[in-house]
Amino acid sequence: MIEKITQEFNEHIATAQQSLIQLNDQIEQICKIIIDCIDRGNKVLLFGNGGSASDAQHIAAEFVGRFVKNRKSFPAIALTTDTSALTAIGNDYGFERVFERQIEGLAVKRDVVIGISTSGNSANVLKALIKAKELECEVIGFSGNNGGKMNDCCDINIVVPSNVTARIQEMHILIGHIICSALDDAN
Repeated sequence: MIEKITQEFNEHIATAQQSLIQLNDQIEQICKIIIDCIDRGNKVLLFGNGGSASDAQHIAAEFVGRFVKNRKSFPAIALTTDTSALTAIGNDYGFERVFERQIEGLAVKRDVVIGISTSGNSANVLKALIKAKELECEVIGFSGNNGGKMNDCCDINIVVPSNVTARIQEMHILIGHIICSALDDAN
């Protein structure tokens, strides 16, 4: 068991080191985009499926509540939390549209929309990102593997250099925390 534990830690560390090398500039850009968004009075909308849904909720909670320091609340909504909306939209329009319909109803021009998909190919995430572009939102993706189809519909797609879902998700939440730290420092 110790060997397995050590292997998991080593894979995590290797992915983090590779992410640092490859993603630093993109993460800085995203931090600036979100700080500007908040400063001009817009909001951040986040969504994903499964573990990515949890990451969207986690990051939104850090924005609205607090990360480290006490500061004003920042407007962020995880589109994964309203079970009535999710089930009604899923029932009436299909699961592929559960986020798209919420983006259509809640997003306004220049909001920041963050879609999270470890494969970069989740159909409901893609549809929502495309709708966000139509509404002239700033579209950010958190993905892994090779970025998948999200490469084609995001202004910036953070592609974690791994094809292991656990490592991708670990980096997504780390990147989310880095963004929260930048917001804390800016406000």
